[in-house]
Amino acid sequence: MSDIQFFGHIIDGEEVESLDGARFDVWNPWTQEVFAQAAEAGAADAARAVESSRRAFDEGPWPRMGRAERAAAIHRLADLMEERADDLACLDSTNMGKPFAQAKHDVGRSVWNFRFFADHQRDHVGEVYPMDSGHHSYSEFGPAGVVAAISPWNFPLMMATWKIAPAIAWGNTCIIKPSEDTPASVTLLGRLAIEAGFPPGVLNVLNGHGAPAGAALTADERVDRVTFTGSSTTGKAVMASAATHLAPVSLELGGKGANLVFDDADLDNAVHWAVEAIFRNSGQICLAGSRLFVQSGVYDEFMDRFRAAAEALVIGDPFDPATRFSVLASRRHFEKVRGYVESVEEQGGKVLTGGVDEDGAWLVRPTIVTDLPLTAPQYCEEIFGPVCVVNRFETEDDVVALANDTRYGLNAMVFTENLSRAHRVSSRLRAGTVWVNCFFIRDLRTPFGGVGDSGVGREGGNFSREFFTEPKAVVMQIDRG
Repeated sequence: MSDIQFFGHIIDGEEVESLDGARFDVWNPWTQEVFAQAAEAGAADAARAVESSRRAFDEGPWPRMGRAERAAAIHRLADLMEERADDLACLDSTNMGKPFAQAKHDVGRSVWNFRFFADHQRDHVGEVYPMDSGHHSYSEFGPAGVVAAISPWNFPLMMATWKIAPAIAWGNTCIIKPSEDTPASVTLLGRLAIEAGFPPGVLNVLNGHGAPAGAALTADERVDRVTFTGSSTTGKAVMASAATHLAPVSLELGGKGANLVFDDADLDNAVHWAVEAIFRNSGQICLAGSRLFVQSGVYDEFMDRFRAAAEALVIGDPFDPATRFSVLASRRHFEKVRGYVESVEEQGGKVLTGGVDEDGAWLVRPTIVTDLPLTAPQYCEEIFGPVCVVNRFETEDDVVALANDTRYGLNAMVFTENLSRAHRVSSRLRAGTVWVNCFFIRDLRTPFGGVGDSGVGREGGNFSREFFTEPKAVVMQIDRG
């Protein structure tokens, strides 16, 4: 047991055990071995974390700090992350089976989350409203208070920082609860925040399961904002819990992204991004292009190229530099995805390539499915794995209707060289983000979120400012005549 790492809670500027000493195992999905243990939070630990963050907000220096000083502190944390980039990436690769090169990319994105929001809050401006009545009014954006953030296991560090960065940049204090499957990198982030000189309670890390740890956080009336990324089912429970004390929520939930490839698309580009959109991160992306629609004129050629590209992905050890694709993040999730793949034929579909690995690994190979009815679970439900369901279409109107025929609405992709079509179709798609001739490109100034079962609210740029602050109107009499 001497080689087993330990990840405690980060509460009030210290790494601590749970009050009752409880721990849980943390797995390496590639080796299928326990590589660490983490502190298992109970309701009392959640209350301790909230109390710390509440005190740091009500009495501490962080929300009262000048914007430039706060930005400088956040940049110090970003500097430390860059210094420890390999360590952070190694933890994500070990903890969820993500290829190391992809994990290193995620660390870069995480650093940028902090740098962007540090500067965004420092440089932002309010609005002034001229009045004819002899008054002067303006807007002000003050911190909201204590933020409870719950992040998912598929991008452990990147999604956690997407929540933490705007929350603390705008002067709030934050408790982050990473997924119980992937606590490692976020706990290291908490350690680095201490090293960067963050005041105690500004960033607390609470490790544990959704119940009781996450549920206790969202239900605590001392929490002023709740931000959650995860499944639609859990998101509804989070929203109901926060509603008991009227805490605003931001929910980024599931997806069933539509990928539309028109006859005039650049097929080399479309195939490249189609592979990235469904097989990157072993398909464990809420934004995955899991429903692929290809126009009849290029269907056969596209499918030949798409299948060849999927079969060419190098599968293996996450730490092998050649690896492009690896195992699923847990046994539980592997069994879920396996169930979808193994029932394709009984639903009337055909597995064109891929399938479940039979050597005992938690591996579902890059899988392409055709001929499924539009009512099949594989077509309608979020699989969250490397399974692409492909359909042929004839007209623009047909494919827009197919793309929008889902309870989700997180994102979509359009591949066409026709500029008018690109604008026209993008406007008609019911999705929070539409990528044209690309995928997974983010500008942190833009809104990010979904409609329907894909979530509530938007984050990014000024949209994050609106959520993580309390906008205030100040009205002043300047003419008493």
